[in-house]
Amino acid sequence: MTAKDCGNHGKGRRQLIRRLFGCLLVFLLIVLITILIIWAILRPTKPRFILQDTTVYAFNASTPNFLTSNFQVTVSTRNPNDRIGIYYDRLVIYATYRNQQTTLRTALPPTYQGHNEINVWSPFIYGNMVPIAPDFSVALKSEQAAGTIFMVIKIDGRVRWKVGTFVSGRYHLNVRCPAYITFGSKNNGVSVGENAVKYQLVTRCSVSV
Repeated sequence: MTAKDCGNHGKGRRQLIRRLFGCLLVFLLIVLITILIIWAILRPTKPRFILQDTTVYAFNASTPNFLTSNFQVTVSTRNPNDRIGIYYDRLVIYATYRNQQTTLRTALPPTYQGHNEINVWSPFIYGNMVPIAPDFSVALKSEQAAGTIFMVIKIDGRVRWKVGTFVSGRYHLNVRCPAYITFGSKNNGVSVGENAVKYQLVTRCSVSV
């Protein structure tokens, strides 16, 4: 074999590698475009959350700059999509007052939600002697004395979309549910046991994905 033949052989190998690489890029581009077209046609809609009720078992802000609370909340979520399922991964729920977390984070069980399905969670969220900012402590006592405290129940986690056999990557899920907790007469709620009071709220939550 001459040096010229070896040179042609090496050149042919490089051309073959380029063609294979080009075919691979074209294939990946076609797959990506197909997924984007399907995604655009289906138009996934983010889930809808509703805070149905809050049962207050304990709420004590008498110690300056500390809060002890114990709630059970009922949250429902609906998947409004006709062709897309939703996987809920690593969800946690907790309460906040003026953007300050006032309870521990409670984990919600991972679950799959089919087309137009509704899921309901009723977790307990609580915090024992949770430190709060001094100015928030003053405002909290003032609002409780007035009869109503505005808190926000938050859910953070990850979701994945399922279209047929295709499952997307994880997306951040942030849910914010306004909760007006009423104190004073138990006539404002439903007595549960000796000390707990359930308040029917049925407020729609804001959802970002």
